[in-house]
Amino acid sequence: MEYKEMFDPNLIDLEVEATSEEEAFKIIVGKLLENGMVNDGYIQGITNREKKFPTGLITQHLNIGLPHSDPEYVEKPFVYVCRLKNDVSCRQMGDSQEMKVRDLFFLGISDGKNQVGLLQAFMNLFMDETFVGAYQNADCPESVYQLFVENI
Repeated sequence: MEYKEMFDPNLIDLEVEATSEEEAFKIIVGKLLENGMVNDGYIQGITNREKKFPTGLITQHLNIGLPHSDPEYVEKPFVYVCRLKNDVSCRQMGDSQEMKVRDLFFLGISDGKNQVGLLQAFMNLFMDETFVGAYQNADCPESVYQLFVENI
């Protein structure tokens, strides 16, 4: 499966109201469950994984979070794009330092072999100033969807 096939305009939410990373997780996982993308273990899976291996990423142009879980909790591969109305605290990949983030990309990876490649693809995109500018200016799910499928 190509990474662009993991995107769906129905899995893009650009106005999520959450005051913490945990609250954002609950909101988005609820939507993923409704859409049959994950099973009941996904929320615990991403929560546990974030504690052990944080997924916050500070890039030159935008801080992002890439929460994901083990493949056993994923029913269908996906990327859920979540733009929060306000920054929330999360921890940085690698050194676990606290950081602020407004953009979360929930990764539903059903084949563990694809995990590193998908994470690398996101890192590359968000190091590209032109892409980041276009992403930040995109104001509807369809625009965000087109941006990702054309660039990932």
